[in-house]
Amino acid sequence: MAPPPLLLLVVMTIAQVVSLGELHRNRRYAINPLGHKWDHHNLTYRIVAFPNTLNRDDTRKALSIAFTKWSDVSPLTFTEVTANATADITIGFYTFNHTDCWWSPLHPCFDGLNGELAHAFLPPRGEIHFDNHEFWILGKSRFSWTQGVWLNDLVQVAAHEIGHALGLWHSRDPQSLMHPNATYTGQRNVGQDDVWGIRRLYGCLDKKRVCEPWARLGFCERRKSFMKKNCPLRCDLCYEPLESDSTPTPPTSNLKVKTVPRGKVVGFRCGTKNLRNHPKISWFKDGEQILGSVPGHIVMKGRDLRIVANEFNEGTYTCRVHRHGTSVSAASWHIRVKERD
Repeated sequence: MAPPPLLLLVVMTIAQVVSLGELHRNRRYAINPLGHKWDHHNLTYRIVAFPNTLNRDDTRKALSIAFTKWSDVSPLTFTEVTANATADITIGFYTFNHTDCWWSPLHPCFDGLNGELAHAFLPPRGEIHFDNHEFWILGKSRFSWTQGVWLNDLVQVAAHEIGHALGLWHSRDPQSLMHPNATYTGQRNVGQDDVWGIRRLYGCLDKKRVCEPWARLGFCERRKSFMKKNCPLRCDLCYEPLESDSTPTPPTSNLKVKTVPRGKVVGFRCGTKNLRNHPKISWFKDGEQILGSVPGHIVMKGRDLRIVANEFNEGTYTCRVHRHGTSVSAASWHIRVKERD
C-alpha cells in the first residue's frame, strides 16, 4: 500500500537550464519569489503543542534531528526554547480547526487521518503545523497492519517543513527532500538540490581550518569537487551559478487586467464545466507553474484558483487546458493591487 500524498506547503517551481562548462543541468529547487528569509542565522524554535501518538522526548528528538539536517549544510543554527520564551519558529500538532484556519480565507484547516500531513509558513511568520490526527513516530514511515493506519516519520516530514519555514519552495528533483511527494520517494536526507537552494538563501560556511592552505595549493582549480564539498565558501563554490530563465511566456491574448483592493480574495476559473475531454489543467504565475496551494496566499483546486491580493501575489496568472499533452486553450489575468480607500 502506498503512503498517503504529502500535501505540504505547496509551491511554484521553475525548470531552468544552466551551463557548467560542457555540462548542462536543470535547476530544480525553488525559492519564494520575494526572497523571504531570516535576517539572522541563530534561529530558535518552540514546540507549543505536542502530538498524541508520540511522547515528548521522542518528539523533541525527531525535531532536533530534522533541524540538524539543515544546520549541517548551511550557516544556520537551531536551538529549542521552552516554556513561554519567544521563538523564531513555533511548532504545533493540531486537528481540524487550528490557530486561525477558520477565519483566514487561505489558511487551510486539516482534513483528518491521511491526506494533508503538515504545512508551514514562509519567514518571518515562522510556523509549522502538523495534523494531530496522523500517527507520528520516530522512525521510517510504514503501514501498520495491526492498527490499519500509516505511521508517519516525523523526522522526514518535519525536515521538509523546516525547508519551507526557511524560505524554500518545492523542488522538481525526485531525490530532493523538498520534492512535493517526498513521502513516496522515502527521501529522508537533504539532497544536493536542497543544498544549492538553502545556500542560495543563506550562503555557506567553511567548517575546516585547512581550507586556506588547501586553496593556496591550488585545490580550488585542481580538486573542485573535493573543495566544493569541504570548503565551498573559500573557493566561491557555495552554490551553483545563476541560470538563465527559460520559463514559458504567458499568452498575450485573452489577457484580462484587474486592479483590486489589498487583502481582497480574487478567484479565477479555467476551462468549461465539462472537462471530460480536457482532463488536465495547469496554472502559472508569471510563467512559473503553480503546483498547488500556498497557505495564506493561494488556493488551487481543479479549475479554480483563489489568491489574496497583496505584493506577493501581484502578477500575471495563466491557465492552460491540455489534451493528449498539447495545450488547446489558455487564458490570463493580470492582477494589480491598490490600497483600500
